[in-house]
Amino acid sequence: MKPSDPVFPTLAVVVLGQNSVPTARQFMAALPNSILYGLVGRTEGVDISFSDFGETLRELFAKGTPIVGICAAGILIRTLAPLLTDKRSEPPVLAVAEDGSAVVPLLGGLHGVNDLARQIADALGIEPAITTTGDIRFRTTLLNPPQGYRLANPEDAKKFIADLLAGATLRLEGEAPWLRQSKLPITDDGELLIRVTEEIVPPTPNCLVYHPTNGATASRGKLTIVGTGPGKPEWMSPEVKAVLRSATDWVGYKFYLDLAGSLHAGQQRHDSDNREELDRARFALDLAATGKSVAVVSSGDPGIFAMAAAVFEVLEQEAKPEWEPIDIRVEPGISAMQAAAAQVGAPLGHDFCAISLSDLLKPWSVIEQRIAAVAEADFAIAFYNPVSKQRTWQLGKAKEILLQRRSPETPVVLARNLGRPKQAVQVCTLGNFKPEDADMRTLIIIGSSQTRTISRKDGKVWVYTPRRYDPPRSP
Repeated sequence: MKPSDPVFPTLAVVVLGQNSVPTARQFMAALPNSILYGLVGRTEGVDISFSDFGETLRELFAKGTPIVGICAAGILIRTLAPLLTDKRSEPPVLAVAEDGSAVVPLLGGLHGVNDLARQIADALGIEPAITTTGDIRFRTTLLNPPQGYRLANPEDAKKFIADLLAGATLRLEGEAPWLRQSKLPITDDGELLIRVTEEIVPPTPNCLVYHPTNGATASRGKLTIVGTGPGKPEWMSPEVKAVLRSATDWVGYKFYLDLAGSLHAGQQRHDSDNREELDRARFALDLAATGKSVAVVSSGDPGIFAMAAAVFEVLEQEAKPEWEPIDIRVEPGISAMQAAAAQVGAPLGHDFCAISLSDLLKPWSVIEQRIAAVAEADFAIAFYNPVSKQRTWQLGKAKEILLQRRSPETPVVLARNLGRPKQAVQVCTLGNFKPEDADMRTLIIIGSSQTRTISRKDGKVWVYTPRRYDPPRSP
């Protein structure tokens, strides 16, 4: 590997037969972070064996792992087609011929697929089959700058590149060897402008701004609070995936960072305990104030009992001057209550509310009042944080309060480990519901007086709350 070559994150090389293994090992020597996946029964001497090609490939892709398949391009395309939603979040995917005679980049043009193709082709002693017009003509990808640089205004790049391809020339302000060494039409009087600067500059027409990210910088930092969904990689939005790929730093509770996927070259991860929300928010803001692009990672939706509120709480209470320029954004995720409801039908199909049973930040007396009020108002209820090792009696008390105002036949849904291994979803009644069946990773939905169940012959039970409301009759 040459010093100028980019270092890619953990990269999956996938083979379906033993004849492909020597070709894989030949170019993997130039890619120190690569792992060889081989089909069970057809390959030997691989790093990881798999039995289901489609499931393995889609799981790797959903986690953002670069993929090199030593197989036909068509099988890769057909396998990944259901996941192709946003090119901004697609990891590199390439097809390599079994005999090493062809390297074809397929996906991930915004994340270095052509650079990866060149590295593999160089190791095999061939030319890569690159078809990207801008890359061929200019020998660089403006949307995907090399490590050490960050594009400050990617939303302006599409028109900028289109103008270049149409024949426009550009001026370069500042120093960036990767731009000087490209084949970009750089002139002293170009119509377009690329600025390489550590300073915060306002957006201007026909201009791309790149900030150096190595060393101290006065650039405007960015902090994005993201929700990864309950756990399944497929439940993470394309926008959240794009944020995670472009961030310089990930900040969050270790378990949630694990759900977010693998780090990429140049990224750093900062783990913290789940009970340190305000300290985590303060750390993330301080990090962004140095010019970093920081992703604060929550599971589910970050605005529902999660990190978005913590960040804004610290922002208001401490109001440090250096935090003022930070570009702060919130990207939503699928909430746990949405995921739980989807598993059984539509229990939140009418008016509902969400209540956290944790009394760490509010007194239990307030929680009791709210449970009683929403039970009286006949809302369906989603209970977050139902129990913990320290809190074992509150859920039982909540059941008592509900049974004073709601029928024992009211449907109850318990959803544990949503979108993760050992997912379990149970439907029972309020009268039969056992609080000891829940833990901290359980989301509980209590139906209203209108919530219904549909039992099928195959044993499946659907739960829904009708959209039309018929007030229950007084006894």
